[in-house]
Amino acid sequence: MKINYLPKLFMCFLLLATSNAFPQLNTPRGSQQATISQRIGITDVMIKYSRPSVNDREVWGQLVPYGMNNLGFGTATESPWRAGADENTIIKFTDDVTIEGKALKAGKYGFHIIVNENDTATLIFSKNYKAWGSYFYEPSNDALRVDIATQEIPHTELLTYSFDYVDANSAIASLKWEKKQFPFKIEVDVPKIVLANIRQDFTGQNGFQRQNWEQAANYALNNGGDLEEALGWINGAISGQFFSQKTFNNLQIRSQILSKLGKEDEASKAMDEALGLATIFQVHQYGRTLIGQGKKDKALEVFEMNAKKNKDIWPVHYGLARGYSAQGNYKKALLHLKLALNNAPNDASKDRVQANIEKLEKGEDIN
Repeated sequence: MKINYLPKLFMCFLLLATSNAFPQLNTPRGSQQATISQRIGITDVMIKYSRPSVNDREVWGQLVPYGMNNLGFGTATESPWRAGADENTIIKFTDDVTIEGKALKAGKYGFHIIVNENDTATLIFSKNYKAWGSYFYEPSNDALRVDIATQEIPHTELLTYSFDYVDANSAIASLKWEKKQFPFKIEVDVPKIVLANIRQDFTGQNGFQRQNWEQAANYALNNGGDLEEALGWINGAISGQFFSQKTFNNLQIRSQILSKLGKEDEASKAMDEALGLATIFQVHQYGRTLIGQGKKDKALEVFEMNAKKNKDIWPVHYGLARGYSAQGNYKKALLHLKLALNNAPNDASKDRVQANIEKLEKGEDIN
């Protein structure tokens, strides 16, 4: 059904045209403006829109007609809905994204929707984001069109955009109005963007700090980055630069990268060197990491080394208890937990040890 809105729109734009001839007062709008934003990884998504009310009107098929329509003003003979009120609804992405699996470049877009009668809709991202509404819509400016299914929801009086779900690499954005919701998934290749940003950062001031090179190598290691590039970054943190310094942390990262590259002998040597620089607590935590990886024998070896090097100092007995417990030797684990209870540094530590003593006495692993 094509609806001609010429009479009302003519009066509206006549007022707009004449109001530009003299300074305007700053007074409230009927449809208040709003902005919502969400970060995905390091990518920002922003939506700027105006919020009309339902106000007891029939929205879908009447106030917002189905399909493409001649709105009776502007240059467009067929226009979608402006997905809000007044000026263009604007959506901005600071990096490249995908919308419902389709690629869209970083940038600012006018956001429009073709609303269909069969609970579907087409989202339009237009390169023309400066227009007033959809009256000057031009299909050749489309950067992307995406088809979605709409959903029925409880009544929402004010048109509302929201981010209803967010994880490490994506978000579900939704427009909600009256009893209809328009959800669409925005996905970001976070590791690719982060690593590209790191490379750029390293050409500036951030490239002169050892900790940044360690952080970059660790991020690449754990997020599918180029391992050879990560190895170069961590080697730079360890030696060869004015800011380089060999530490337990960067040697451990180097060991993990080498292991992932299949260079186990080099990885083992790097970790042995790291343990020589480690504090009691760093060794203890490394032992717990080994238990988590299922390397129970190696973990006990590390806890025994820590105990030999730091006799009767907290938390070496606690570590030995964890090592023996992981192997199922609860008798020895219980012995070391009782020793740990004697040299625990504070009430909170004593409480944790006591709780683990009770678990072992019930025949439960403390790891």
